[in-house]
Amino acid sequence: MTTAVWFALIGTLLIMMGLRSPLLQRFGLTPTLIYLAVGVALGPSVFGAFHFNPLKQAHLLEVLAEVAVLMSLFIAGMKMPVPFRYQEWHAPVRLAFISMTISVALTAAFGYYVLALPLGAAILLGGILAPTDPVLATDVQVRHMGDKDLLRFTLTSEAGMNDGSAFPFVMLGLAMLSAPAGYELLGAWMLKDVLWSTASALVVGIVMGRLLAQIVRKQRFLNSEGPLLDDFLGLGLIGVVYGVCLLLEAWGFLAVFAAAISLRQSELKLTGINAPARDAEAVPESPAYTEESRPRHSPQVSEGSLLFNEPLERLSELVLVVLLGGMLFLDSWSVRAVGLALFLFAVVRPVSVLLGLIGSGTPFKLKMLVGWFGVRGIGSIYYLMFAIVFGLPEDLAVELIHITLVVIVLSIIIHGLTVKPMMAKWWK
Repeated sequence: MTTAVWFALIGTLLIMMGLRSPLLQRFGLTPTLIYLAVGVALGPSVFGAFHFNPLKQAHLLEVLAEVAVLMSLFIAGMKMPVPFRYQEWHAPVRLAFISMTISVALTAAFGYYVLALPLGAAILLGGILAPTDPVLATDVQVRHMGDKDLLRFTLTSEAGMNDGSAFPFVMLGLAMLSAPAGYELLGAWMLKDVLWSTASALVVGIVMGRLLAQIVRKQRFLNSEGPLLDDFLGLGLIGVVYGVCLLLEAWGFLAVFAAAISLRQSELKLTGINAPARDAEAVPESPAYTEESRPRHSPQVSEGSLLFNEPLERLSELVLVVLLGGMLFLDSWSVRAVGLALFLFAVVRPVSVLLGLIGSGTPFKLKMLVGWFGVRGIGSIYYLMFAIVFGLPEDLAVELIHITLVVIVLSIIIHGLTVKPMMAKWWK
């Protein structure tokens, strides 16, 4: 496909989504399903107009997925309606750490015993497929800064944290592929990849977000007439936090999510606005959101960043999902890949959620919905490309590519077709 055709194609898709076609809404189709259909139709599975080779283009795809996840995490963090408090955050924290660990273990067991993968590769596969996705799960995530819906909050905050909590398992799998497992390897992994990388990421994110809020507050007090570029401030915070974490070998995804929450909540505190508390029996808020319902004194950096970053997130979703369709071949659909996908959706996700939320007081209906909406997507692509760039053997890389792509595509189709009817029942 020529450059001109690509421009025309992307432009057409953007116009179609911008107009919100009544036909798409009538059939309950999500934008991601449309992007995937276009990518598959143009890819090697149907017309063969283009083929994007993830093995040869691993570094480029890693960067594209990395940027998309960072923007999505930042946006999700900005929309969090409450600060870090145990009462509101205990269920998402359990999902992001306890349920995540159970999910990795179950997926690794399937990979080791059923798919006959090496133990390190099985754990790596578990780390790649365990995290839920903040990019493709927009239909079940917090819609705006005032959205206090319990289901959306739980899914969004879980996705924001587990993109960081999955990284230690990816590193463990890669380490076990190059060295035999032992107490020394596990001890070093626990100290460095779990404790240090997680704790330092949270500290960096919280401190940098709060610091930027204070700097902006003082700048506006000293020069009230000089406008600030809020979109640049938001992007700058993402860059600084992520860069510092790379230097410290901390989990940058987790830090960016924490920085966004810290920035927003610090601005609310500095402006004297208290974020409303969300109790366990909160009535779901109407999906409608108008200018009149927006807080009159909303923090400018938060809103300015959202206005700029949300379109970029949608554009990155479009590009990556179309490329995803261009990676698939008909022979990618093996029994091994489809079997793992079904096991992941029907067993791993519900079981890990139910076990992780034992004793949390979470309503059973909410547990069941959270157990179903475990969307896999761009985050899994990033972890896979990270492993390939890290030095994953080619034969193993090819097999993990086929498995991961099939899982993501089936997740887009199955969750995309069920999200609107199931969310409609939840609203009722």
